Amino acid sequence: MQPLIQAIMTYTGITLALSKGRIFEETLPLLAAAGITPTENPESSRKLIIGTNRADVRLIIVRASDVPTYVQYGAADLGIAGKDVLNEHGGNGLYQPLDLQIACCRMMVAVREGYDYAGTVKQGARIRVATKYVNAAREHFAGKGVHIDLIKLYGSMELAPLVGLSDVIVDLVSTGGTLKANGLVAVEHISDISSRLIVNQAALKLKRSLIQPVIDGFSSAVGTRGAA
Repeated sequence: MQPLIQAIMTYTGITLALSKGRIFEETLPLLAAAGITPTENPESSRKLIIGTNRADVRLIIVRASDVPTYVQYGAADLGIAGKDVLNEHGGNGLYQPLDLQIACCRMMVAVREGYDYAGTVKQGARIRVATKYVNAAREHFAGKGVHIDLIKLYGSMELAPLVGLSDVIVDLVSTGGTLKANGLVAVEHISDISSRLIVNQAALKLKRSLIQPVIDGFSSAVGTRGAA
């Protein structure tokens, strides 16, 4: 076995799963509060396993939608995932001790400008909904008593109503700039979204002496920011 692979397979510290982009950037101050500094920037590094200033903590870089899976099955001890991702995953076997209040946005229903959403829903018509958040969309419209046909997409959601693929979309909205640029408007708020710290329950029992200080450091940083 190659030395690098052997070192990875025999690692006895804790592993934190993160995704690139906004979540990683907004997690850096929380990591610092827990005394953890990455040795490399995943945006410029090709490595998927990144060390830190602590020999007993490492980071793995995965797709945002895969973070709960890595934590659920114990490939990572902790992770940071958006509430939207956790809702779609189901959160089975995951302990969620903290709302980190980062990567905040809103889950919204949006339509093309001029579309009579309120009238259509009131009439009880069946509508086509394009989204990658199928669980959230299904639950939302079921609660309203609205019948829908779900169309699962993985990107460019704003295009669907413009070319007739769907009547509405369900997507995350931060500033609303992308909707406006494509002639869409948000018409209904589903939920507020932020990122959560998630922990593998078995790892918390077996590695509590390593994991609990990380949780405490994150909690202290979130509390300090909230009080500022």
